[in-house]
Amino acid sequence: MQPNSLSLVYRTGQAPREIPLAQVSDFIGDTDNFIWLDIQSPGGGLLATLGEELDLHELSLEDALTTHQRPKLDEYGDYLFISSKAVALTDGQTLPGELHLFIGLNFIVVIRHGPCLDFTRARDRLSRRHNGFRPERSAALYFILDEIVDQYQPVIAVLSDRFRGLEARLLSGGLAQQDLEKLYKVKHELNALRDVIDPLQGVVLDLIRVHPEIVSKELKVYYRDVHDHALRAVGTIDLLRGAAFDAMQFHMATLTLRQNEAVQKLAGWGAILAIPTVIFSLYGMNFKSMPELGWVWAYPVVVLGTVAGAFWLYRRFKKRGWI
Repeated sequence: MQPNSLSLVYRTGQAPREIPLAQVSDFIGDTDNFIWLDIQSPGGGLLATLGEELDLHELSLEDALTTHQRPKLDEYGDYLFISSKAVALTDGQTLPGELHLFIGLNFIVVIRHGPCLDFTRARDRLSRRHNGFRPERSAALYFILDEIVDQYQPVIAVLSDRFRGLEARLLSGGLAQQDLEKLYKVKHELNALRDVIDPLQGVVLDLIRVHPEIVSKELKVYYRDVHDHALRAVGTIDLLRGAAFDAMQFHMATLTLRQNEAVQKLAGWGAILAIPTVIFSLYGMNFKSMPELGWVWAYPVVVLGTVAGAFWLYRRFKKRGWI
């Protein structure tokens, strides 16, 4: 048995049993057998062995070995190759992963890169003949796709909770710099999650429309259900992305208003202080011919006039909310 790999043989009426990867070719010829292979982060040697056992095209093996593939569905003779992205939730953090699937006549191969899903539940559903499905490629692929889509919901829920908490903080008194960075990170994760989910809709639609040998008339309702779940997930993400963008715009508008208020207050106090500044600067020039210098009441009148003018401006600005 190779490390990080699982090879199972399903046969109607029997419990699935594990076999060595190097012996897969001994079982693949019997169409009553269904082979499930699950491999985590394989190297070139392991994939070469896989290609020999299942007679896989070298280009599809190269795609399965390479990460950062775009989501796609390719047809290679008598089998399909599906590349998809996945998201895992670990300790409240979203971690990206990548999935590659080979779907043949009586086998399915799951290649997982990064912290992808564990398909134990999907294999259990297949062995229990969930909803009357027999162990074969159409049912196995449906269980895998259904598992992928179901795992989007807890990720969306975590991102939604983070955003709602930041939104409440914003409405209650504004965001600190670190909170704004968290809001931007949530928006970035929502964008990344949408890029993961959205292409899956196209893959499922292609399976329904172009590959009746896999998605029969009886199975279309199940595959459409997977597509609907992905569609709803994208809709929820779009709503959250829009709300996050609005929150950032609201935060920026609030900062602008606060800056305008600060500038307005500075301008108001500047106007008030301009009155004593002008008057006292005028008297500080010490002209000899100023008639007020010889008047005994000149000093108190000037002081009272200055105070009265400044107080009058203060009342006007206060009434208008400028200070």
